[in-house]
Amino acid sequence: MKPVLKDSAAVAARIGYEFRKPALLCLALTHPSVVHEHGQAQAHNQRLEFLGDAVLQLILTRELYHRFPAVDEGPLTKARAGLVNRRALAVHGRTLGLGQHLILSRGEELNGGRHRPSTLADAFEALVGAVFLDGGFDAAAGFVLGCFQTELTTVDTASGIDNPKGELQEMLQTTSAHPPDYRVVSATGPDHDRVFECNVHHAGRELARGVGKSKKIAEAEAALAALRALREAPPAVPAEANSQPPSADVSASAGNPAHAL
Repeated sequence: MKPVLKDSAAVAARIGYEFRKPALLCLALTHPSVVHEHGQAQAHNQRLEFLGDAVLQLILTRELYHRFPAVDEGPLTKARAGLVNRRALAVHGRTLGLGQHLILSRGEELNGGRHRPSTLADAFEALVGAVFLDGGFDAAAGFVLGCFQTELTTVDTASGIDNPKGELQEMLQTTSAHPPDYRVVSATGPDHDRVFECNVHHAGRELARGVGKSKKIAEAEAALAALRALREAPPAVPAEANSQPPSADVSASAGNPAHAL
């Protein structure tokens, strides 16, 4: 049995777009959990989310490119990252009231799936993909720019967004004395048109990777990607902060109040 979207007219009115193919709207709001509930092959919104992510990035990239003609790639990349992080997308999903219209499994419903930020962010991206398929790029651009109108008028590409490596180091220094370590992963292409891929490591693990026409740009892109990931999912306390030297006499320590935690 295919999921059915209730109050599709109310959803269309809320988002400001009337679908020619209502099935796309239904698909955009169908959570993957329905697959387990129905016990059979069931379409859900993950493919539309994948498409919507790319469309959203392109629309906002083009908009920033035209709004700030004198700003270089690095600051523009960071400005875009601030617009499309998962928390921001969840806010847009919540503002549009997508949660109340999501098609969820019973278990997901009971576990608060309608209000989960990650689910709302995914639904928003899927909705962008659905509008793109239904009405084309111009329709998707109109929808996205309408949603991001306030954020775009307050984007400041000159305030603290041109030094992602410094910002990443400051963030990491709050939990560790170790600075981030940048490494070149690969360098491809002819000498006049090299493309570098760099990664950034911290506390023994890779945080992110970046690509650019120079090592400097690739490192900045890696730092931006790491900042985005750390903001969406705060890092665990570094291993060195958790490690404690083993006691030479566990039983003695346990019995001595001076060793109590």
